[in-house]
Amino acid sequence: MAWIKGNIQPYVPATKIAMITVGNEVLTGNNTGLARLLLPAMQSLHDALATCGLSTISVTTAHSLAILATSYPPSTTYFRKDLLPLICPILTFHAKTCSPFLINAYPYFAYVAQPNHVDLEYVLLEPNYGGILDNGTGLTYPNMLLAQVDAVYHAINAAGGDSAKTIEVRISETGWPSAGDSSEPGASPENAAKYNSNVMRLIAQNKGTPLRPGVTLRAYVFAMFNENQKDGPTSERNYGLFKPDGTPAYPLGYSLPVDNSTGGMHGGGTSGGFGYGANSTIGPPDDGYYSISGAIAERWPWQRVVGGAITACALGALLLF
Repeated sequence: MAWIKGNIQPYVPATKIAMITVGNEVLTGNNTGLARLLLPAMQSLHDALATCGLSTISVTTAHSLAILATSYPPSTTYFRKDLLPLICPILTFHAKTCSPFLINAYPYFAYVAQPNHVDLEYVLLEPNYGGILDNGTGLTYPNMLLAQVDAVYHAINAAGGDSAKTIEVRISETGWPSAGDSSEPGASPENAAKYNSNVMRLIAQNKGTPLRPGVTLRAYVFAMFNENQKDGPTSERNYGLFKPDGTPAYPLGYSLPVDNSTGGMHGGGTSGGFGYGANSTIGPPDDGYYSISGAIAERWPWQRVVGGAITACALGALLLF
């Protein structure tokens, strides 16, 4: 309760807080004790929010796809049996509180594990790829990201029964590295730009998945910045849309707040600041996203734009639709 009153309540409604995540990939970590405490922590936080009159804020947690025993084809997917005693009560919580089930979905991992058996166009979400048929449902998947989401839906349906069918799956992390080691094929600025642009195109369509066409797909892109001090392979330090100094990691068209020269930020403008105009290097293409050149990005007031973005979104770069 004290945490809610000190860290959440003072900032609403001026700041829109849609949900709070409790931990990240807790169930697939190495701490079984922490995994057992996950649901009680979520329930406690939910109850505290309700007591403070903030029940519209959802409480959830993000999962790795390692919670699945299988992931392909989607129709055959189910949760790992050793995790079912923990996952089933969490599904009940989500169904009861109408909160989303979050997954960290990275088609890149599937490609780098088997580059000779996975089509690059399929994992990059290229719009002209023919798709892969799931014989179990007769549904065709134009890209792996949609297949991964529907795999989780199938696992939820198998584990949670009828009540779980109301649960929405959201992508809490997805992205593509712009650099990698020699053992990490596909990690390049070109592929990172293609993937993240295609994610944005997919989300902007305001459609669902083949299995849940009526549930609008929502995604959070990982990450805002390259984590240049992170351990591990080179790819782990190169998921960012931007470098640590605020310059773009690679050219990409996407939506960002734009300074209107009055101290505020908005989605566009016709004069002054960084609004789009006849002589501007920022312009809204047909898909509705700003095309942002490296030259203009380097001149942006990063202390405002990036600072505001970080304040609004604590989990890397968020696509808000």
